[in-house]
Amino acid sequence: MIRVQPAPEVRVAFARWAVAQRPKVRTYSTNEFAVPPALFTWAPEELLIGSVVDGHRYRSPLEDERLAAASEVHTGIPGEALPLLPDSAYGPDAVPLPEPERQLAATSPAAVEAATTADVVAVEVASADQQAASTAAAPSEGEGAGLTCDVCTRPFTTRRGRDMHRRQAHPEA
Repeated sequence: MIRVQPAPEVRVAFARWAVAQRPKVRTYSTNEFAVPPALFTWAPEELLIGSVVDGHRYRSPLEDERLAAASEVHTGIPGEALPLLPDSAYGPDAVPLPEPERQLAATSPAAVEAATTADVVAVEVASADQQAASTAAAPSEGEGAGLTCDVCTRPFTTRRGRDMHRRQAHPEA
C-alpha cells in the first residue's frame, strides 16, 4: 500500500475520490490514506499535488516541467555580459548597483590565466593564515594543555571536547 497524506485544502476532495473507488480506499490514520499501487497511478493529479506520499512531498510532472522551464541554465562566456534579470526578481528593499562606466572587453587567455593564478594564490595565502591561526590558538599551558584522548592521543583544548570525542569516536572504550 502507498500511504498518501493529501494537502489540507484537497483532503475532502481526496476522501470523496477514495470512497468512490471499488473497493474503497481505506484510511491509514486520521489524515492518511492507504492506496493500492495499481490505483495510485489512476489518482487525479490535482488531488496529489502538495500531498505527502510515503513520507515524501509529491512532485507532479507538471511541476517538473514548470521548474525546468523556469531554470534555464545560462553558460557564461568570458567577456560576455550576464543577462539582465526582471525587476520582479529583486526584493522590495533591493538597491540597484551603479552601471559600469566601461563595457566588458574581450578577455584574453593571458588575463584569464592571471586571474586564475591570483585566485589560487589568494586561496594558498588564506590557507596559510588559517594554519598559523590554529597553531597560535593551541594552548601551551593552562587548562587546555596536555588534554589528549587516551585511545588515539588526539589533542584537545577542553575537557568537554575530549570527553565528547571519546563518547563519539570510541564508544567501545
